[in-house]
Parts: sequence; C-alpha cells; structure tokens
Amino acid sequence: MKLLSEFANELLKRKEITAVTEAETNPGFEIVRKKISSHFGAEENLIVVNNVKGRFGSHTFSIDAFIYNSLEDKERIEAKKKSNKKEAAKA
Repeated sequence: MKLLSEFANELLKRKEITAVTEAETNPGFEIVRKKISSHFGAEENLIVVNNVKGRFGSHTFSIDAFIYNSLEDKERIEAKKKSNKKEAAKA
C-alpha cells in the first residue's frame, strides 16, 4: 500500500487518507480496512472506508478512508443507517 496523501482534520478528530494498493481482484472494504489497520496501527473499528476505486484492466486501486481518534468521535460524526435509527428508537 502506498500512501498518497494524509490530512489531520483536527475539527472532526480524524485522519483523512488517500492511498493506492495493488491486487489481482477488487479488494473489499474489509480487506482494505485490515490493510489500513496494519499500516497505521489503528483499531479496525475506528476506520471508515469511503471508496475503493479501480480502472478496467488495471491492478491498482485507489482508496479513500478516515481514521478516527476514538469510537465516540466516529459515532458522533458518521451518519447512521435507517435500520439502526429504528432500532434505537424502539429501545
């Protein structure tokens, strides 16, 4: 994995990274999350992968991801799915 850019966003308490990785097939979000976790030494539950983009016929994939400082910051900033909102309303 090759890091292209890293921006420390102090307002949202996260690192915003752009990287490139090589793979034979399209790596899923879970595989990319594990690669970022091992590269940065961050916990997997603090990483949000936004995009994994590839080009036809190429084995390189660009990655956009966020690494939050804490789980509370992640839960405060990231949008919740509708199913999670309904479950929270019932409880």
